[in-house]
Amino acid sequence: MTFTATNARPAPRRSFIAQNPSVLWFLLALAVFTLGVTLLSEATGTGFLSTSFVKTLGKTLCLCLVAIAMDVVWGYCGILSLGHMAFFGIGGYAIGMWLMYARTEIIVTRSLMAAPIPPTEQEIVDSIGTQIFGVVGSSEFPLIWSFADSLFLQLLMVIAVPGLLALVFGWLAFRSRVTGVYLSILTQAMTLALSLYLFQNDSGLRGNNGLSGLQNIPGLEEMGQATLSIVFFWASALALGMGYVMFAWVVSGKMGSVIRGIRDNEARVRFLGYPVERFKLFVFTLTAVVAAIAGALYYPQAGIINPAEIAPIASIYLAVWVAIGGRGRLYGAAIGAAFVSLLSSWFTGGGAPDINLGFYRIQWTDWWLILLGLSFVAVTLFAPKGIGGLFDLLSHRHAPDRVGDYGPDKGALRAEEGSEPEEAK
Repeated sequence: MTFTATNARPAPRRSFIAQNPSVLWFLLALAVFTLGVTLLSEATGTGFLSTSFVKTLGKTLCLCLVAIAMDVVWGYCGILSLGHMAFFGIGGYAIGMWLMYARTEIIVTRSLMAAPIPPTEQEIVDSIGTQIFGVVGSSEFPLIWSFADSLFLQLLMVIAVPGLLALVFGWLAFRSRVTGVYLSILTQAMTLALSLYLFQNDSGLRGNNGLSGLQNIPGLEEMGQATLSIVFFWASALALGMGYVMFAWVVSGKMGSVIRGIRDNEARVRFLGYPVERFKLFVFTLTAVVAAIAGALYYPQAGIINPAEIAPIASIYLAVWVAIGGRGRLYGAAIGAAFVSLLSSWFTGGGAPDINLGFYRIQWTDWWLILLGLSFVAVTLFAPKGIGGLFDLLSHRHAPDRVGDYGPDKGALRAEEGSEPEEAK
């Protein structure tokens, strides 16, 4: 018996775009959508779209970004986090503190400067404190407002506070090897504790009143809301596009393979020598920071933020969006968030007409949550790939035939790993 040695050439390494063709399609669709909204807006176009609707679309783009972050941590890494909307809210509070302080400072300064005797710096600070915290019976700035007068430092807080919270929480949870439903309960408990704390008047963030008037950007008073809505819409579109590209890079290549391996069989990946906890901590912290950035762009368009925005139900909604859109597909998460968000605005905003059955009148403002819950159950039972799975049918994409057992993930594109070269047979 003779053996022949063959010099098998390694398969050429495919480029990032070749591995992720959805990136170009997503960016193209986002660019066309952004341009279309701009041309139809009141400030820069025909005026077909109202300013309030442009703000709704801008907020929807922010929700798409946080949904993509949720898909990475859940759909790709297998961590069902029920607390990512808490990071979203923290980002909103961080930028909201500067917006409220700077706007109040302008109003107070203009008012006091009209007095016969010019005010001192301390009098201005005291008046600002009274205006902001008078609603909760206080006039002194809490310690957490120490950097509220600096836009640069508050922007750093948008990243640093949720990043540090996610890093500490993830390190404690992952090093203890808490997984599955227990980890989900821990993330939900963290969110509940944070929201209950913020509801208190002595939390330093005005309790249940929250922060309001965030749509008024200091220094841009002369710029109308129509123009501001387009500015924030473009900023939200830019953040969504950059976030999509970044996460597509994270979940591709060797890093993406390890992340998906952790989702499919964490024990096997650990036995292969990979630091599972470090990968999970990286994904958890990165997605938390991106969620906070999305929140920092969302709430100036919403105009107000209160502790109810951080309640655990918000994070549950986020998981529902990802499931309906298609877990494990970045574009699916974005589609799910946009679809459910816009549909929710239509049903709860009075756009959907009531249905009179004679014996009962269906009012969609009351029935929307029930409809959303039924949709989640239907998707889970009959269409586990979600809306994003429709693109697989349109592109005729299917799981490849594999030789041998290479893990429980039947959808992984690993056919080349199971086939032997003809010369070796």
